[in-house]
Amino acid sequence: QVQLVESGGGVVQPGGSLGLSCAASGRSISAYVMAWYRQAPGKQRERVAIITSNGAGYTDSVKGRFTISRDNAKNTVYLQMNSLKPEDTAAYYCNTGPYATWNWGQGTQVTVSS
Repeated sequence: QVQLVESGGGVVQPGGSLGLSCAASGRSISAYVMAWYRQAPGKQRERVAIITSNGAGYTDSVKGRFTISRDNAKNTVYLQMNSLKPEDTAAYYCNTGPYATWNWGQGTQVTVSS
């Protein structure tokens, strides 16, 4: 059984930065495309970043501001978020990509507010 544990969220002012981590256990992530998703209150969960063996991709709203990376040796996926906006406020999750196939973790809350 794969377990995903997200961390690194918090409250930040607009324009600030946060770095999220997602540690996986129970299975190696090295063979998988991995992604970060987010869900804002009252909205559907959306994929914001994806990382493959060939590179990374982002949804338009975060391009140029977010960077996804991975460390297969540590079985961890990261999301560096810069120039944060209030509309980035959401619970953030990692999972396989382009579609989630593992059980969701508890997520980590990101709140962007002045």
